[in-house]
Amino acid sequence: MAEQDIILEAEGLTKEFAGFVAVRNVALRVRRHTIHALIGPNGAGKTTCFNLLTHFLTPTRGRIHFNGRDITGSSPAAIARMGMARSFQISAVFPHLTVRENVRVALQRELRNSFQFWRSESVLGQLDARAMELVTAVGLAPFAELPAVELPYGRKRALEIATTLALDPEMMLLDEPMAGLGQEDIKRIAALIRSVAKDRTVLMVEHNMSVVADLSDTITVLARGEVLAEGPYQTVSQNPAVVEAYVGTGQEAGHG
Repeated sequence: MAEQDIILEAEGLTKEFAGFVAVRNVALRVRRHTIHALIGPNGAGKTTCFNLLTHFLTPTRGRIHFNGRDITGSSPAAIARMGMARSFQISAVFPHLTVRENVRVALQRELRNSFQFWRSESVLGQLDARAMELVTAVGLAPFAELPAVELPYGRKRALEIATTLALDPEMMLLDEPMAGLGQEDIKRIAALIRSVAKDRTVLMVEHNMSVVADLSDTITVLARGEVLAEGPYQTVSQNPAVVEAYVGTGQEAGHG
């Protein structure tokens, strides 16, 4: 694997909490322009790993490189500016702003005046066309003037992806994008992720194994904070250690 093909690399990633090791010596290499999934049973360390990669948590040990640059110790905001943006498991939108306004707030970064809500309508109006492009791209054009609080749950996930896309990231980290969604919404969001991944890299934590099987180029399986297996779905789903890890927790492979 050529070095220039690797957009994100973690070596020896470890996180200890008061004597408990949540993540131990994790190595991760994410190839550019792929969809890479992190899966594992409950308590496997998936979300902790995500938090370490984006520095919402500081690693106890280990290094993280993004685009060949050592980002260990950088702030989450600095990492986002470098081109690695993260969506959250809990929808992080402004409930009483409209769908369009939510996306426009995320776009304000282009004006170098993030979150200055008192900017004039004429200044913010510059962003409306791009905001509507993104709203349309995620299938929310019919809901553009609806307050976010009134959106159906699945559509909120689409809005969250739109606000992440507004940062124009080279790499998107999605934390359980399918959590709590019904079958129709899952299909819609899966199609959206596939479309988003055409010209960027996606790393996602996901429970839904059929989604992972369908979408992912590479899957990393975590168990008890360590990497258990890595590879395409066909390989990892038949790995005896992976099957054992899930059977031992009473969960199906990929769930929990």
